[in-house]
Amino acid sequence: MATHQNTLLFFSLSSFFLFSLSAPTLQQNYYADICPNVETIVRSAVAAKFKETTVTIPGTLRLFAHHCFVQGCDGSILITSTPENTAERDHPENLSIAGDGFDTVRRAKEAVDAVAECRNKVSCADILVMATRDVVYLAGGPLYEVELGRLDGLSSTSASVNGKLPQASNNLDELNAIFGALGLSQEDMIALSGAHTIGFSHCSNFANRIRNFSNDEPVDPILNRTYAAQLQSLCPPNVDPTIVAAFDPTSPFRFDNRYFKNLQMGMGLLTSDQTLYTDPRSRPTVNTWAQNDQLSAQYFILAMTRMGRVGVKTQPDQGNIRRNCFAFN
Repeated sequence: MATHQNTLLFFSLSSFFLFSLSAPTLQQNYYADICPNVETIVRSAVAAKFKETTVTIPGTLRLFAHHCFVQGCDGSILITSTPENTAERDHPENLSIAGDGFDTVRRAKEAVDAVAECRNKVSCADILVMATRDVVYLAGGPLYEVELGRLDGLSSTSASVNGKLPQASNNLDELNAIFGALGLSQEDMIALSGAHTIGFSHCSNFANRIRNFSNDEPVDPILNRTYAAQLQSLCPPNVDPTIVAAFDPTSPFRFDNRYFKNLQMGMGLLTSDQTLYTDPRSRPTVNTWAQNDQLSAQYFILAMTRMGRVGVKTQPDQGNIRRNCFAFN
């Protein structure tokens, strides 16, 4: 479990690593002369939302990930559909994102725009990046610097999501292909998968693993038997489709390296989780991070930073700063 003492260490280490990785079009403290207190404003808004519901944490983190996978980190997932356009957020694979993630961005945007010098000066894409960093910290994870300077994209369509998001049934090759298309490495993918130390998944995403796995094996033989029985109890046949299971049944709202330890015990909830341990190409990384919480957090920071650079819009012909995060200007 990350402590505040460890968090400060992560911050120091991340500053060293990110110095040599900074993207030329993004920078830390981008708003220093535009909206000097923006990070404090966003952090306060996120903390207030978190006090209302801990779902803020996984909801915001998942929103960030899905947002960057499609068209890059340009806030396109925030756009609300209209009669003329079905937006990205209404693709079937995005419908299960908790509404608290969207509400976190809304509240942070309102708080930022309530400050006269900041009004319509900070992009929704950047607010989401900051809010994601803040929920990780609120969950006990590292506090790290984020690169800012993104513009909000000018398009958002449901069709653009097709084939872009990881699936619960993916094997290592499929995961590497999806993340590789974004310029992310296998190590990045494993680090980002570690975000499954918090949050939940619907029973339908792993039902095939706990019953009727095959003619010879009703339960996935890789799955820990005690854990499988718990999942069977939680997710009986014909279960309510809204029922979910925690990725980490031990500490579902605590950001730590428990996810990697669970994989070692056959307690990866999804096939795409457990494959990181069953495949010998990725197992050494899982074992290393299961043994070292600080190291796993350090690599998470690096992977989040790299993901945050995917497909960013920084030129006026590529995007703008939305007045309303959920509608184009």
